[in-house]
Amino acid sequence: MQRILLRCKLHQARVTHSVLNYEGSCGIDQDLLDAAGIAEHEQIDIYVVENGMRFHTYAIAAERGSKVISLNGAAARMAAVGDRVIICAYGLFNEDEVSKHKPTLVYLNEKNEITRTSNNLPVQLS
Repeated sequence: MQRILLRCKLHQARVTHSVLNYEGSCGIDQDLLDAAGIAEHEQIDIYVVENGMRFHTYAIAAERGSKVISLNGAAARMAAVGDRVIICAYGLFNEDEVSKHKPTLVYLNEKNEITRTSNNLPVQLS
């Protein structure tokens, strides 16, 4: 059996652009793609903190160092510039890999600068 696990995420990214008349996808600064380990054209899930919207699209590279997070095409309707988003990529893992897997977590500030990285999700408190 294989399981789908969180592979990586960009946490609390800020939407910098919204381009409705574009073919689609999400443009992400190449430095941020590299930090998280997201490949160009890879399927990603985006969770909008402000409105609870959740949707699939794919990543495309934006200019390295630009700090761009651009929602394009239909995705431009899901969030506004300045909204916080969590961008996740998942992977298939076999049973032997599940217990050893640690996701790559990249935490961003309001300027889409990396503040820290981790491989440990925080414990859910009651």
